[in-house]
Parts: sequence; C-alpha cells; structure tokens
Amino acid sequence: MAADGPTTLGILARAVDTHPDAVALIAGETSLTYVEYAASVAALAALLPDAHGRPVATFLRNGLAACVAPFAIQAAGGIAATLNPDYTASELAPMLADAAPAALICEDDLVDKARAALIPGADTRLIVLPQNPCALFDGLPIGPLPPPPDPDAHAVLQFTGGTTGRPKGVLLTHRAVATNVMQREARLPTIYGDERVLCIMPLFHSFAAAMCLHLSANAAGTLVILPRYRPDWVMDAIARHAITRLPAGPTVFNSLLAYEGFRPVHLRSLRCAYSGSAPLSAETLARWEARSGVPIYEGFGQSEAGPVLTYHGPATLLKTGSCGPALEGTELAIVDPATAARLPKGASGEIIARGPQIMTGYLNQPEATAATLRDGWLHTGDIGRLDADGYLFVEDRLKDLAIVGGYNVYPREVDEVLMRGPGVTEAGAVGVPDAYRGETIWAFVSGRAPDPDAIAAHCALHLVKYKWPSAIHVLNELPKTAAGKIDKLALKTMARGMANVT
Repeated sequence: MAADGPTTLGILARAVDTHPDAVALIAGETSLTYVEYAASVAALAALLPDAHGRPVATFLRNGLAACVAPFAIQAAGGIAATLNPDYTASELAPMLADAAPAALICEDDLVDKARAALIPGADTRLIVLPQNPCALFDGLPIGPLPPPPDPDAHAVLQFTGGTTGRPKGVLLTHRAVATNVMQREARLPTIYGDERVLCIMPLFHSFAAAMCLHLSANAAGTLVILPRYRPDWVMDAIARHAITRLPAGPTVFNSLLAYEGFRPVHLRSLRCAYSGSAPLSAETLARWEARSGVPIYEGFGQSEAGPVLTYHGPATLLKTGSCGPALEGTELAIVDPATAARLPKGASGEIIARGPQIMTGYLNQPEATAATLRDGWLHTGDIGRLDADGYLFVEDRLKDLAIVGGYNVYPREVDEVLMRGPGVTEAGAVGVPDAYRGETIWAFVSGRAPDPDAIAAHCALHLVKYKWPSAIHVLNELPKTAAGKIDKLALKTMARGMANVT
C-alpha cells in the first residue's frame, strides 16, 4: 500500500505500510493497530457505494469511529462533512439541506435527532454505528485500504458559521488538506514512528482534524482520544501514555494551570504543545512555560485555509503576541478592509492569504465565495499586522464573530434564536471578553415583558451549549445606528462596562 499523491488517505497508507502492528488509536480500553485501522476504514467504505463525489455527513462523538469515518468516506470517493453531534436538529437541518449527503453516519442514540434534522423525503441513507467501540465494525466485510483518490477531488466539507446566519460549507480538496499537513510538518517536525498525540478537542472540528487526526497519522504515531476534556483525565493520559504532543485551545491551558492536580513531573514526556482555534494570551503562555517547561507553539488559520496559515515552531523566533510566520508556500498580506489596497509592514488591516491549502469555495454560495476569494487571495475577515520579519499579529475580527472556548459563534445565529423566544421583539447578541473561555455570549432583548429564564430555556432547545448566552439583559429599547439597525458596537461597549462592574 504505497502513498500515491498528496492525500490524507495516502498519508494513512504510508503509516500502514511502515508500521502495520503499531498502535494507531486508543479510546478508553480499546485500541486499533494501523493494519486494523486500515481494515476498519475499508470496511466502512464498503458501506458507501453511492458516496462518490457526494458529501457524507457524520454525527460522531470522540472515539474510534470519529477517526475511521472521515478516511472511510474519502476512501469511498465521498466528501467528509463532520458535524457537531451536540447540535440541535434546528442547527443541523440547514447544513444537511445544503449538503444533501448520500449518507449520514451517526451513533445509535442520535438517530432520532438525525431523522428530525433531515428534510422529509431526502435521498440520504442513515448508517447507525453502535456506541460500544468494540462492536463498531463487527460483521462488516474486511478488505484492503482502497487506493488514494484523485488529489484534486473534494475531500472535506467543513461547515462554518456565517454573519448572515446561514452556515457556509467550506470545500477543500485532497491536495489542499494533505499539502497543509506537509506544510505543518515542515514547521513543526515530528519523529516518525515515535509520537503519542493526545486528542482533547472534538474530532469534528478542523483544528482537531489537523493537529490530532492527520498529525498522528503523518507521524505513524499513536492518537490517544479522550471523550471530552477533564483536567484529571488529561493529566492521567499524559502520564499513562507518555504523550509527546498536546494540541489544545487556550481554555484548556488556562484550566490545567488552575487545576490543583497540575504537576510538571507528569508532563515529562511532552515535547511541545500546540495552541489554536482562538488567540492565546501572553499571560497564559508565560505561566504555562514557566510552570511546565514545555513550549507552546501557536498558529493562525481558519476552515477556509485548510485550516492553517501560520505557526511558530522550534526553528522560529518566539515573538510574544504573534502567531508566527506564514507556512512554507503560503503568502500573507495586509489590506485596507474598505478598498483592498495593500498596506505596509506594521500597518493594521484585513489579513489576506494565498497558497495551495486554500479552499475552492463555499458549497452552493457563489456570492459568498466571490466575496471571500478575490484574485486568488483568501480574505480572512480578521484584522492584523505583519512585522518586518513577516510574523503575523492578529488584533481583531472584521466579522461579527465571537470565539467561545475555541468554538466560532456567530451572534447573528444567536440573534435569530432569541427573536423566536417568548416575549422578544428585538434582540442583539455580542461576544464579551472572558478570562476563562476567551469570550462568552451576552444577549440583550426588549419586548413584551420578556422573561430571561424562559428565554434561556428556549436557547437551550435550539442552540448547542457553548452558544448559550451566559447573560440575558432586558432593555426598554436596544440602541440603533443612524440607519435604524441594532447597534452591536454600542451593545459591546455596554456589555464590557457591565462586565467590569460585575
């Protein structure tokens, strides 16, 4: 089984060839060797004869199946659309309507939600996997890992939020995803056959796919998967499995530093940690490295960028507050957000990028694609600057976006749920700085005697937990701009003032 072309399936095939009997995946007390990993991929791929060229969606929690399924979908010629299993049916429905997947792979206790999210009469088969990981692929035909697909075919459909409230499906080719793996390897070199990576982040997320699933396979290493984050589980897993690489979001590093069981002696096996999905504060970086002695390398990217554009690494100069220089083969520039005119080094503006890892566009959204991809450049919607050495400093977000514990939350989506809440006639949600989660969502509403408790219960029915407003404030009237729109800047200013008081 030789790797053939720049695809992640080829990367997995190389690990199977070179280290067939090495442990590839560990979830709880269950593990798969690389040859068993390949056999599981082939078995699940055999159940997807109608997937060629079409999306296949997954609702899978962290575990063996969440690792096997994306490779299996791609092995069958399909496009892997990994969706958050904690989303409500209301949140999932527009994504499934847009993707029109050939199949939906879910765990047995999520079947009702899956059916509720599908459009009646949709041409989508439901493939149900049992919760017991030992029985995931019992009885399925076992065959060899299929050959790698066409590198220029679509491999990934990653849904991300939109400022219009409609989720956008990012389309990435096999070449883009696999090239980004190689770009990261050049900046963050691993030891082939001698890495143990801890997966805390949810595997449906692009950061976990990049820095856990693909990184581990590319190193022919062992991926140790936790079902969710708990500081005691993390410390135990690092010590018990001699973890060498720890990818996580800033919230995890903050939590571990605050955990009473944090002992640097338990981290002796760690070679480094990777931070992503949200900005890492200089204070957290300094405290972590002082207490643990383990470096954190921070990067910057987004789903549209395959997903990584920059990273610090062992051979780069660590500049506090920076996300590092561009990866090999990647160009960055700073432009005026209004005119797209190039700005000089040191000036702040919108970050734009181009390189082989960039998306081909958004599924079924040509106008959004044209607005984001212009003359071969990805307009990220983030504000930053480049210093004289080409190191990127991210300063703000042009988009109406909050990052809550590493998850992108678009307040417009929360607004729409709030507007359906009892007694609400006006609503505005904003991100507010939070020392633990980076940001939290605050909601402001007005209307016919709206009840914050009833609104909170309504949000819990229609939003995944990290999107729930942490505070709901009732106003007589929401502030407006001169054009009569709800003034989100005024709400942010109000919220930050209240947060400082409370």
